Amino acid sequence: MNEYDSNRILDLAKKINYVSTSNIAEADCYILNTCHIREKATEKVYHDIGRIKKEFKNKNKPVVLIAGCVAQAEGDLLLKKENYIDGIIGPQSYHQLNDLILKLEKNSRPLNFTEFEVNKKFDTLNLVKNSCSNVSSFLTIQEGCDKFCKFCVVPYTRGAEFSRSIVELIKEAKQLANNGTKEITLLGQNVNAYNYGGKKLSDLILEISKITELKRIRYTTSHPRDFTDDLIQIHKNCKKLMPLIHLPVQSGSNKILENMNRKHTIEEYLHIVEKLKKANSNIKFSSDFIIGYPGETQDDFEKTLQLMKKVKFINSYSFTFSPRPGTPSYKLKKINDNLAKERLTVFQNLSKKIKTEYRETLLAKTIPVLFENETKIENQYFGRDEFFNSVIVESNDNISGKIKNINITKVSQNTLFGKIDSKFINKEYAA
Repeated sequence: MNEYDSNRILDLAKKINYVSTSNIAEADCYILNTCHIREKATEKVYHDIGRIKKEFKNKNKPVVLIAGCVAQAEGDLLLKKENYIDGIIGPQSYHQLNDLILKLEKNSRPLNFTEFEVNKKFDTLNLVKNSCSNVSSFLTIQEGCDKFCKFCVVPYTRGAEFSRSIVELIKEAKQLANNGTKEITLLGQNVNAYNYGGKKLSDLILEISKITELKRIRYTTSHPRDFTDDLIQIHKNCKKLMPLIHLPVQSGSNKILENMNRKHTIEEYLHIVEKLKKANSNIKFSSDFIIGYPGETQDDFEKTLQLMKKVKFINSYSFTFSPRPGTPSYKLKKINDNLAKERLTVFQNLSKKIKTEYRETLLAKTIPVLFENETKIENQYFGRDEFFNSVIVESNDNISGKIKNINITKVSQNTLFGKIDSKFINKEYAA
């Protein structure tokens, strides 16, 4: 979502004659768009500010803005601790970006734009064409969260759940398709909570699938409580919808899930997995895990390992518990840090083993891959298969934006390598 927001920030700034630069030294305005999910993100703000100070030590200082969820959660503290920051702007206030920059150009410092006006934000963004031309692009359809998991800052930094209208989303999706996008990932803090005028995520997917130029559709991130039967059924009926589902579970223990206020049990989670596999036997899963949540016993941890073995997630994102200021779990007694790290190592070793075993089954198979770009190595191209695995091949032809059938010849922990299979023609996935 931050990548989508950053692209839209650039689209807005063009209206006041700013363009992006890859050379920090020539920047007139430096915007650091931030995430607040983990503690290291906040630390990185101060690290990057130090880097900017060093770069501009003997030059005219650029306008420095902190955007995103760290700005929303800790804006006043940032301005108090670091006077090099000129202004902060929250994720629901991007529509005011140009006003903020223009005021700062006139030396009105410091400024804090962190109001919750998500409807005004998208009203403004709808008037600005999305210029992203990536083969695989993001589209935010929903923001905010009403679930209030005890460890999560999202309800406090992104606000309540808000869904954009299908009309504006189809319009933006068509813009992206006209720009050259072949794959769209629909985004939301709780993407499957999407609901606008009685229309759900399944309805939106069906409408977007009608855009001829688009070949693939994905969505992230889902919450188990909102995984309704109509969404499950769409995985059976929509050929453009990719069969990898990112469905965060966080823990394999019902006790810990209740302590987290996750509002679902492991049994309910597994029932969703079962129904999805019944609708589409090709479906595979990835997930998020918090290891060492306050109160986690060895038995709770063992249940998390059991869940990993049962579902066999082909990818997972796991971290030790990171207490976030302002959340209910912030003041809970943490378990021993060393014990949490030991458990994380055990979990990640199991995750790696399952992922490796899965990837080895892909050797010698031919799979459809959408190629996104040429790598830094000439005639080498990067793409992703239906399950979001990274794939590298060599080609004398420019295959960016095309779906090719690739015979996998080598696998590593993070990448698949292969050759274009000219003999195997899968018309269903031909670009």
